[in-house]
Amino acid sequence: MALDQVDVDKLESRDPNKMSFLEHLEALRWHIIRSFIGIVLIGIVVFLMKDFVFQTVILGPKNADFITYQLICDFSQRLCFYPPEFQLLTRDLGEQFIVHLKVSFFLALILSIPYVFFEVWRFIKPGLYEKERKAARGFVFICSTLFFIGVLFGYYIISPFAITFLASYDVGAVSAPTLNSYVNYMTMFTLPTGIVFQLPVVVYFLASIGLIGPSVMRQYRKHAFVGILVLASVITPPDVITQLLISGPLYFLYEVSIVIAARIEKRNKE
Repeated sequence: MALDQVDVDKLESRDPNKMSFLEHLEALRWHIIRSFIGIVLIGIVVFLMKDFVFQTVILGPKNADFITYQLICDFSQRLCFYPPEFQLLTRDLGEQFIVHLKVSFFLALILSIPYVFFEVWRFIKPGLYEKERKAARGFVFICSTLFFIGVLFGYYIISPFAITFLASYDVGAVSAPTLNSYVNYMTMFTLPTGIVFQLPVVVYFLASIGLIGPSVMRQYRKHAFVGILVLASVITPPDVITQLLISGPLYFLYEVSIVIAARIEKRNKE
């Protein structure tokens, strides 16, 4: 029987130890297809909400009435800051349409993350022992929550500081940012942040299979801090404040990961 004719539900319910390599690939293919369909469907909805997506969500951090600026000013007038006024240009005929497609895809990817993690969980779950399934309970919720916290942190904290710094930086040249460059920076401020906030989950699985332990993480704490600073400088603009804003939460997650690794080590010994 051809692989395309295989009943996927029966295939996924079989014992993973009795499935061939091609059958594993077939099951994985259908999980990827379903995830892609979910992203496309959400992308269509986002595409149709053009005015709200661009005027409120994408272009929000460049406006002085953005909530982050208002909250900081309400907290202290000394810390108050606003981004300079600037207009976004389009230099290519189809740039606005291409950017619209790009924004729809990335927003759909972000919004569909819980479903994508659910498909990942459905794929790996049959290959786990009962104890491992219980230990990994809440995988979808935890991963999705950490991802959304990272994205929201990048959107509400990193992007306002970064946009203000980049738009205000002056070396005597005429500044004419394009819509495409602005969207690329907004993507860089949010999506990678959501990904790196998965650190505790990665440590959890590495500690579960014995590749990493709390003693090693404590021993290389200083090295990890330097690595976090380097990572922050890569995913953020060359702004010290912005780099510190992302480095702080990442180092906090590293310390949380040490606690997680210690609990797993204790559980394995017991």
